[in-house]
Amino acid sequence: MNFGAVVFDLDGTLLDTLEDIADSANRVLAGNGLPTHGLDDYRRFVGSGIDVLMARAMPTAERNGVLVTKYVEEFRKDYGRNWNNKTKPYPGVADTLDALAARHLKLAILSNKPHNFTLQCVAELLPRWKFDCVLGHQEGVPPKPDPAGAEQIVKQLKLDVSRILYVGDSDIDMQTAVAAGMFPVGALWGFRTLEELQKSGARSLIGRPQEVLDLL
Repeated sequence: MNFGAVVFDLDGTLLDTLEDIADSANRVLAGNGLPTHGLDDYRRFVGSGIDVLMARAMPTAERNGVLVTKYVEEFRKDYGRNWNNKTKPYPGVADTLDALAARHLKLAILSNKPHNFTLQCVAELLPRWKFDCVLGHQEGVPPKPDPAGAEQIVKQLKLDVSRILYVGDSDIDMQTAVAAGMFPVGALWGFRTLEELQKSGARSLIGRPQEVLDLL
């Protein structure tokens, strides 16, 4: 296949954001007298947006709409101050993006992280590379795995969807790629497991970012 573009998930694919997310969520929980969680728990909690993250982190008995909304707003404030304490690109990401740019492939990012945080992460931690589209979760656009965001990116890239690779680390990402008609590539260095990626539709699995080059 002659691919012309690569769309990346952000958290768990380009950037290792897990510790900062977990730290912010745990501060919110502890501040409200609730139990906190270890890093491995947050590997399962993340991926579907902040509302789902905080609901999953809360005790079942506490999960009502008013409290979830309250904790989401507290998370936004804390994460806004602390999102880059430990967050960094994964090893190999910079070289991979350099190689893709040298091949003149179009690049895009599709994340369930809120759009403002997505733009901030990309601007501050991935400033060297030109992304044709950067899209986080916005009001009015269903989050992944709904393909609406992916379809918006396809329109902006102006390519046949079959020529677009989608690289992500979760079942949500693979389901999104399948629903949109992109070629789904599972990133094994991220937050989820090989089995999850296979079951959710990955057509290729890669262990390092540089291996995406072998698919082109």
